[in-house]
Amino acid sequence: MEKSQRRKGIQDLPENERPRERLAQRGESALSSQELLAILLRVGVVGMSAVDLGKELLDRFEGLRGLHAASFDELCEVKGLGPAKAAQLKAAIELGYRMQQESEKSKPRFSKPEDVDEHMHHLLAGKTQEELWVLALNTRNQLIRKQQLYKGTINHSSARMAEIMEIPIRARAAAIILVHNHPSGDPKPSAEDIRFTEELVSAGQLMDIGVLDHIIIGKIDYSSIRKLGQVSFKSSPGKHWD
Repeated sequence: MEKSQRRKGIQDLPENERPRERLAQRGESALSSQELLAILLRVGVVGMSAVDLGKELLDRFEGLRGLHAASFDELCEVKGLGPAKAAQLKAAIELGYRMQQESEKSKPRFSKPEDVDEHMHHLLAGKTQEELWVLALNTRNQLIRKQQLYKGTINHSSARMAEIMEIPIRARAAAIILVHNHPSGDPKPSAEDIRFTEELVSAGQLMDIGVLDHIIIGKIDYSSIRKLGQVSFKSSPGKHWD
């Protein structure tokens, strides 16, 4: 069989265009979806490389979500696939989907101030120095980033709003919760805590980032500035927040 009449495999591509070699050299994130599919497919069809076949699949089913939704029989109907390759594709996509589900389940979800206290109390209660933490959340109030911003005597005037807001912006978060401790053990917010929270809510409104609460951890108990009603959070309604 002449080369033009047989299926084109990955080895028929120039070495610098072979997906497996590129993955080994640059990592899987450097490859396009069609190149990743080509690695699973290994060979294409007559006149079409595995990379071209990968593109054909993405076009036909309108992306990876469409491939995931396609039935086994629908994949088998594609010229060049067959049961074995259809099964490989379905298995690979399902593994990726399950990994995403596991990741979502592992993220703590905060629906009330008590959830934050449970998550942070062991870290901050009894500390001899103040620590200021920012919890960045997605639209489901799941934690996507937890970052300490200051440690030591926290001068609220030195806690720049830009530094705080940079955290949810980088994390592509929908909302934040501010948490800090009182080494004295008394979680009652100070006048400065209240003023600072008001400024933070205003900054969040300007940046379109919700400020759900400011939690203060004491030795035994905690305070929620939102729950105390000492600051208006009207500009940060806080979905699923009690």
